[in-house]
Amino acid sequence: MARERIISQQSLGPDEEQYSVSLRPQRLDEIVGQRRIVEQLRIALEAAQRRGEPMDHVLLSGPPGLGKTTFAHVIANELTATIRVTSGPAIAKPGDLMHWLTEMKRGDVLFIDEIHRLSKPVEEFLYSAMEDFRVDFTIDSGVGGRTVNIALKPFTLIGATTRSGLLTGALRDRFGIPFHFEFYQPEELTEILKRSARTLAVDGDPRALETIAARARGTPRVANRLLKRIRDYAQVRADGRLTPDVVDKALDLQRIDALGLDDLDRMLLTALIETYRGGPAGIDALAATLGQERDTLEDVVEPYLLQIGFIIRTKQGRMVTRAACAHLGLPFPQTTTPPAASETGELFDTD
Repeated sequence: MARERIISQQSLGPDEEQYSVSLRPQRLDEIVGQRRIVEQLRIALEAAQRRGEPMDHVLLSGPPGLGKTTFAHVIANELTATIRVTSGPAIAKPGDLMHWLTEMKRGDVLFIDEIHRLSKPVEEFLYSAMEDFRVDFTIDSGVGGRTVNIALKPFTLIGATTRSGLLTGALRDRFGIPFHFEFYQPEELTEILKRSARTLAVDGDPRALETIAARARGTPRVANRLLKRIRDYAQVRADGRLTPDVVDKALDLQRIDALGLDDLDRMLLTALIETYRGGPAGIDALAATLGQERDTLEDVVEPYLLQIGFIIRTKQGRMVTRAACAHLGLPFPQTTTPPAASETGELFDTD
């Protein structure tokens, strides 16, 4: 779609990232949701601090927008450690990592976002750094080149990924603490919105925040983005105060329905129902039909539709459910055959 997709779980750019930083919790006690992860982190952090050792390497996986970057910064804050931030695509060769690794002090944190996108040479270079805190680095090349073994200060690597299935087993096994993020419940998102509203000095009716939470696709990033847009709408079209009616009008203008679906979600579901008679349909066929990239459908559109039970993934392709048809007011295709339980699959790994 040509226009910006407001309910996308992915970041919309540097401006949004700067806006989001002001809303992020800084300590574990400030985090809402992901209770299982928070409790396990408390134990791991306290154990590391009692031993006086760096924390084990941490792998954060799950759909975008659920707080993986926030948790990385919180971990560093709890450890009172310096955090250095980079991403898989930004590390083209082992040398790109050397200045990060050699500058780190004992107990510092290196955060690599999109770690599944590391090249094979870089990934293999990381193995000894993670296991032994040493690296073999080649100086110069050709006949005069030589390899030196460099000792590193013990550190904690935090990797984040939306596609943990793309990680090699060798890299995955080097993370001592793996966490998978789940979508948030509406009541959790409401608490997050209350905190954000206080930070932004937004006058909001609690019922209005509950309405936003219900349409935020289980994702804090989306909830905060909607809050910002609705605040703008309230200041221009209303008296500046957020009420359920103002929220409804603002989101209707954005064509976001009661479940948080937008035009692209509805287009995918409608194509499955009307063009492919309910499915199964391959992801490449759907991408071609909608004029979208395959990755957009897999990473941005499908996770929430799977979460709310509107589509099912099978070995043969995507299938629509009766719930999706009912939501759109369309008849359930009679030719659709529900798949066997063993054929269904999840988009994101749950390990």
